[in-house]
Amino acid sequence: MKGRRTLLAGAEVAAWWVPLVALWLVLVSTVDPLELAVGAGASAVTAFVARGARRAVSGR
Repeated sequence: MKGRRTLLAGAEVAAWWVPLVALWLVLVSTVDPLELAVGAGASAVTAFVARGARRAVSGR
């Protein structure tokens, strides 16, 4: 059961990360490798925070 929970957590983080990276790319004027790395990293942090906030609100 723990493996399934880990898989669902990873899927949830990915579901947050993909649109956040897409939003970053839309808002950035030039896309170079450094900008892409910063955007991906910031989106990953934000995705984990969003998952934590959702879990805190839902009480699980």
